[in-house]
Amino acid sequence: MSNALLDRLRADLGDAAVVTDPDVMATYSRDQMPLAPAGTPLAVVLPDDVEGVRAAVRACAEARVPVVPRGAGSGLSGAANAIDGCVVLVTTKLDRIVEVDPDNRLAVVQPGVVNQALRDAVAKHGLFYPPDPSSYDWCTIGGNLATNAGGLCCVKYGVTADFVLGLEVVLADGAVLRTGRRTVKGVAGYDLTRLFVGSEGTLGIITEATLSLRPLPQAPATLVAAFPSAATAGEAVSGIVREGLVPSLMEIMDAATIDAVQTYLRTDLGTGSEHGTLLLCQSDTGGAQAAAELAAVERLCRDAGAEMTYHTDDAVEGDLLMRARRVALTALESRGSCMTDDVCVPRTRIAELVTGCERIAEEVGLTVAVVGHAGDGNMHPTVVYDAAAEGEFERAKRAFDAILELGLSLGGTVTGEHGVGKFKQEWLSREIGPVGIDVHRRLKRALDPENLFNPGSMFSP
Repeated sequence: MSNALLDRLRADLGDAAVVTDPDVMATYSRDQMPLAPAGTPLAVVLPDDVEGVRAAVRACAEARVPVVPRGAGSGLSGAANAIDGCVVLVTTKLDRIVEVDPDNRLAVVQPGVVNQALRDAVAKHGLFYPPDPSSYDWCTIGGNLATNAGGLCCVKYGVTADFVLGLEVVLADGAVLRTGRRTVKGVAGYDLTRLFVGSEGTLGIITEATLSLRPLPQAPATLVAAFPSAATAGEAVSGIVREGLVPSLMEIMDAATIDAVQTYLRTDLGTGSEHGTLLLCQSDTGGAQAAAELAAVERLCRDAGAEMTYHTDDAVEGDLLMRARRVALTALESRGSCMTDDVCVPRTRIAELVTGCERIAEEVGLTVAVVGHAGDGNMHPTVVYDAAAEGEFERAKRAFDAILELGLSLGGTVTGEHGVGKFKQEWLSREIGPVGIDVHRRLKRALDPENLFNPGSMFSP
């Protein structure tokens, strides 16, 4: 059966679009989460249009071979990881920006378009696509849609789902579903667009998206504030939220993260304390309005106990300050293997999460560094361990699970933007409960009765 399927895929898509070389397939077999399981695919297919996607899906459906959709592989949950004997369907060759409509502030794109490429293209029309995952310079829109990716600017602009007007989706039988609209408003029928965004390829394969755009913001002004502890930084965040201020970016870095970044960049970030915590804020409203917004943020930081504040409206200087945030994970990876978690808690409980992670680090005897999006409470505690040392992986996994437990106990969620994938299935069940899981399974059976799309991701069938 496998040879017959390979022959059909080659006939329908062309020899170049069907990869069976084991070394090449290995590069497509998993995303950036090293702990999630990954199998060996039967083949990797790279269609370059929707008809190629449909042909591959039909062939696999008839052969009853699972299909695992994949974008660039920048994910952090194992959602795009292969299972044994599957076909990995890669969408990176569907990479056209089909349309940019400046008058209606929308763009129509294929899933293989890189996030930054879309941003650059619409900026020429004075427009802005806000979702900005940290991997925006290489992650693709299709993967962003499948995981409902977030990013640094979520505090003001929201996540990917907030900018999706409509989708084109290939279903499990090869049929093409078109959801949504091009209008600003529309409430006809169920919101099928939202159903597919964040479904991690378990319900269909997105082949086109209609996305809403915003006017291009002003170059951001930047503020950095150093606090003696996570508690004082958390109080500043609470004060900013209470005041009704909405900066375009508000990021937090704890002492362990700062130490790694300072070593990596060979610079002093000026926290002045071994327990120091940094808050980075930006305003993209421009001119006097941005100055007033950051002045209010600075005042609240000082009131909460900030030992140092500094702001600049120079974009280049602001980028240099933001580099410390953007290299945080790279800096931590230079110190060992990393398990990067993704919990979201109410913004008033960020300090409790950070101090709780400090306690967990002491209990397991490993570094747990916390960096994240303070503006929306989405934190990324990262467990650093030595993969070659006996027992450290088990201790790291124990810490990882303890962080998820902590996040739930604080009224949070086990994933704010990375998704569930093949790594957090048990935690999804704990968070949404048996009735929630049952509804998920009913939807899955309705749209994919043979369980061929990304089986084993998010939840068991």
